[in-house]
Amino acid sequence: MHAIKVTDKIYWVGAIDWNVRDFHGYSTNKGTTYNAFLILDKKIALIDTVKKEFYPEMLSRIKSVIDPQKIDLIISNHAELDHSGSLKAAIADIKPEHVYASTLGAANLKAHLGEDLPVEIIPNGGSLDLGEDSLTFIESRMLHWPDSMICLLKKANILFCNDIFGMHYASSYRFDDEVAERDWLYEAKKYYANIILPYSKIVTAFLGQVTKLGIKPSVICPDHGPIWRKDPERIVNLYAEFAAQKNRNKVIVIYDTMWGSTEKMACAVTDGLISAGVEVKQMSLHAAHRSDAATELLDAAGLILGTPVLNQEIYPSLGDLITYFKGLKKQNLIGAAFGSYGWSDGAITGLETIMKEKLGVEIAAPCVKSRFVPTEEKLKECFELGRAVGLKILEKNK
Repeated sequence: MHAIKVTDKIYWVGAIDWNVRDFHGYSTNKGTTYNAFLILDKKIALIDTVKKEFYPEMLSRIKSVIDPQKIDLIISNHAELDHSGSLKAAIADIKPEHVYASTLGAANLKAHLGEDLPVEIIPNGGSLDLGEDSLTFIESRMLHWPDSMICLLKKANILFCNDIFGMHYASSYRFDDEVAERDWLYEAKKYYANIILPYSKIVTAFLGQVTKLGIKPSVICPDHGPIWRKDPERIVNLYAEFAAQKNRNKVIVIYDTMWGSTEKMACAVTDGLISAGVEVKQMSLHAAHRSDAATELLDAAGLILGTPVLNQEIYPSLGDLITYFKGLKKQNLIGAAFGSYGWSDGAITGLETIMKEKLGVEIAAPCVKSRFVPTEEKLKECFELGRAVGLKILEKNK
């Protein structure tokens, strides 16, 4: 396998994972890449490695450029195993002079790969002289692990940023100008919604710090997805937009159903929202994955949940969704709950309480409950629930 030239002195030597479909709980229907980069200078550096199973692919790409044992330094920007899983094997084969990570990165690498791992700490703000150029290191804690850091190749003005500014997207192309925006934009949004969203305040502060330091890279090299060389500001601006959580007049109606009653109610709720003049995305958990629902929620102002009652509890798929959404900490939501039941309706009231207390949703209308199949009167109540939520959002976003 062959390396891909990024510049005259930088090569992509990562791996393409065409078949991964789950990444710690979110669906990766387009696969992913594990990007690693080789810097050729008087001191040769390898930036990050790849998931353990893909080590032979990375090594093969390195060999297409140089003898791997000519690598002097290995930099680990983040200890998660999709980037560090092959680090131990790489150290054994390459025998670098030094392996560097952040303070927390060194500790986490040893926790993952063994206390005998020969990793050294590079301090926040520290630098390494490569000969003609140098690397400067900046901690990017909680983007998205406590150990995360970025490094800037100073003269070339190229940023190696690990998980931030990335996406899970497998492609035969390596660069943003080779892939149509329509093909990557959803995956960039999905990546932010499912991984970075809980740290949005940190993203805003981090982008401010980068601006204050005068960093405006000509190329951004993330560890997943395309390399940003044509328009690196595009992804930076998208992150600023996502982090601000400026919601559109959009509502997500998410539900599950056993015998179709809750689905009938969901359709009536959606009609009510449309009548109010807001954008609606209706999603059945029979058909939609939790991570796709999270992606749609990223720029939504409203969340309405519907559940059948099973054993006096909300339906299991709704419980899964709520646990997932709670961790993502989406802000500024308006919504409501609805559902169908047979002989006990307490779970539907409970769903409304969970939305308010666990997800921080401002409840705009009391929950609607239908015993078994909804009557025309119940469907009208669902319509009015949707309309009330829609009008509340329009009023708030004036």
